[in-house]
Amino acid sequence: MLTTKRKVAGSAKNNDSAKNKLHQLESSREESSNLLTTNQGLQITDNHNSLKAGPRGPTLMEDFILREKLAHFAHERIPERAVYARGSGAHGFFKPYKSMAPYTTAGFLQDPGVETPVFVRFSTTTGQAGSADTVRDARGFAVKFYTQEGNYDLVGCSMPVFFVQDAIKFPDLMHALKPEPNCGMPQASTGHDTFWDFASLMPESTHMLMWTMSDRAIPRSFRMMEGFGVHAFKFINAGGDAHFVKFHWKPKLGVHALAWDEAQKIAGKDPDFHRRDLWEAIESGHFPEWELGVQIIDAGKEGELGFDILDPTKLIPESQVPVQLIGRLTLNRNPDNFFAETEQIAFNPGHLVPGIDFSNDPLLQGRLFAYSETQRSRLGGANFHEIPINRSVCPMHNFQRDGTHRQTILKGRVAYEPNTLGNGSEFRIDGAAQGFKESPEVTDSSKSRGRSPSFDDHFSQATLFWNSQSNAEKDHIVAAFRFELSRVEQVNIRQRVVDNLAHVDMKLASRVAAPLGIGTPDPKAAAGRLGFRDHRIANKLDEEPSLRMASKPGTHVKTRRVAVLVADGVEPASVKRLMLDLASAGAVCKTVSHQLGSVSTAGGRQMPVDHTFCTMPSVMFDAVIVPGGAPHIEALRGMGSAMHFVMEAYKHCKPICAINEGVELFAALGFALGKNLEVVATPAAGMVIADSRKVIDGQVSQDFIAAVALHRHWERLDVEGIAA
Repeated sequence: MLTTKRKVAGSAKNNDSAKNKLHQLESSREESSNLLTTNQGLQITDNHNSLKAGPRGPTLMEDFILREKLAHFAHERIPERAVYARGSGAHGFFKPYKSMAPYTTAGFLQDPGVETPVFVRFSTTTGQAGSADTVRDARGFAVKFYTQEGNYDLVGCSMPVFFVQDAIKFPDLMHALKPEPNCGMPQASTGHDTFWDFASLMPESTHMLMWTMSDRAIPRSFRMMEGFGVHAFKFINAGGDAHFVKFHWKPKLGVHALAWDEAQKIAGKDPDFHRRDLWEAIESGHFPEWELGVQIIDAGKEGELGFDILDPTKLIPESQVPVQLIGRLTLNRNPDNFFAETEQIAFNPGHLVPGIDFSNDPLLQGRLFAYSETQRSRLGGANFHEIPINRSVCPMHNFQRDGTHRQTILKGRVAYEPNTLGNGSEFRIDGAAQGFKESPEVTDSSKSRGRSPSFDDHFSQATLFWNSQSNAEKDHIVAAFRFELSRVEQVNIRQRVVDNLAHVDMKLASRVAAPLGIGTPDPKAAAGRLGFRDHRIANKLDEEPSLRMASKPGTHVKTRRVAVLVADGVEPASVKRLMLDLASAGAVCKTVSHQLGSVSTAGGRQMPVDHTFCTMPSVMFDAVIVPGGAPHIEALRGMGSAMHFVMEAYKHCKPICAINEGVELFAALGFALGKNLEVVATPAAGMVIADSRKVIDGQVSQDFIAAVALHRHWERLDVEGIAA
């Protein structure tokens, strides 16, 4: 009995000892938490580079650290996408201009007479599904081609470069971009400490920062936004010859942006602004169009570019390698059901067709794994390809079976290959068939977790981008950096950012730093930071015209929205010809007043009112017309909302036309006018001032349509003084 008690006491003592040891281990784990480990506690020695077959070789599947990190990230959000959650989509078709047989065997790029069905999804990157459309952000531009050789996904972006060079840093980037985990704020905004803390410590993000702080990050609409494949891919022809290729989508309507103040106001007035614009354009028959362009480089000659083509933070200047336009994309049908189509569509850069292959871009290599993981998590399992919007239009045969939400009912006992038990329905591999074949590549390097020295130049192309902008676009970039960094609480983070910018351009850095309450930019301080590489490649180009939006204005006014301000006493004859000419040119004119219903014209008739100043402010329109009529102008002058409407449109550099007494409204707003309503000097850019006679003879229509086609007149110098 005594022995038993001693055994029990000894067992309890051992249990206490084991608990103490476990507690000590847990305490030790907490104490050493400053060391990065895997989820299993294995210490990580390199969190910046995936495992590759040589510095420029492909990423290796054995990199369990990369796979764990990407898989965990892909499963973090349910049920919406972890990134690109807020999207808009449409059906359409793609048609090539010519055969691309010299470069690729891809069937959908061969016959100009064949149309390939597509579904396109546009999206913001950082915000949740309920966030606003017009936030400052890079936007997804993903195209699914339903080809006869299988589905091909060109999963691109509204910018040609990205923040990081290696996929292993993507979860870190998105965690820094997303709302801070302790408070869940801010939503769909990079104006907070965690993002700029990360960006300031990752100099490789500098080029992308220049793009996201530019007007490219606030497009006027999806229909006026460029798209890019970002990564280098490969075209493979029938002879097995390989060419590197970069993809571009060029909008037929030109490339246009919102003003930042305007974008913020639209987010409050209509958070669905871009989604609504796309839907309404297609419903009205104004089908959006883009041209597909490619930059093609012979494999083996990419070293002549002066930078590494595998680096996703670099672009190929169009002056160096021109873009060849090879086809047209048209969106002509809205989804029947948003959830079933736009929400459930599943893209993956690994969905290829014969004749197109990957490059060893380390960001792309990681995406090939991460996207399939994301779709399996988001859509409930491995059978997301059977959802109608994701189904291929060509036959699909393999021995994959079962799983959640399986739709296909497969018969027979054979679910493997090779086999002899099938009844003739089994499928074989035919090595001679024209199926997918990877482009051959010799990789005779030792595996390593590192990065090629050819990835080291983080600033040359950021400088090229800055030098290429117009003066107005440079002003907007400076203002964007100031806005973002003024929301950063930690002074040292602000300082690190401007120190990095000093390596792009000292004037840029100094202008950004001026109102931020920090020291002058110090490039030497940046040189000692994590990830800084002081290796710059001499640029062959001082500037690149294709990088500025001002060089891509478009040539017409189709679908532009024009507000016609009306009140009692308006003279419709003064504006009738202009409205008709605008409509003939494809613009949409809408009357706006203080209330719905109608207003009384100078002749005693009734003129219908489409919108009110409250529900459709100036930020919802591309241009403004103020018709004549003395009582009408007097009435507008008494409406604060009408006065604000014009002032705000002027501040946002929109085209404005004033007819007859409409000029008096400008005088009341402080615009420079002389006696008898004559303009003292040349009207501000984009301002058209005329009388009824000029309207009737069509001269005003020509001038105003030309002003609207340019979209914005950023050269207005006095907009900062406008109180709107």
